[in-house]
Amino acid sequence: MREQGPISVVLVTAPSAEVAAALVTTVVEERLAACGNIVPGVVSIYRWQDAVQQDDEVLIVLKTAPAVTDRLMDRVRVLHPYDVPEIVVLPVSDVLPAYAQWVLDSGPAPSGR
Repeated sequence: MREQGPISVVLVTAPSAEVAAALVTTVVEERLAACGNIVPGVVSIYRWQDAVQQDDEVLIVLKTAPAVTDRLMDRVRVLHPYDVPEIVVLPVSDVLPAYAQWVLDSGPAPSGR
């Protein structure tokens, strides 16, 4: 079972700022994330297909409600160009209450609204 806090931060790497902007715009428009930050200048070194690789990437930092993280992960998988995208969900243990409320209010409308 995934640990939950008042909100979740979801980390995703992308091959370019353009790909990241399209992905973030879609998930924010679809109300799966309240917002996303695109951090340029990430250098990723990783093992893929039994070889060490190095690529320039950007980091996406999404903020969302814990109740929609599974839907957000599924949507990122569909939108992402990588075969195996990095999608890491981090529970937030402490956050400014007003910010957490904004994140929650920016997500999907509760059932019945």
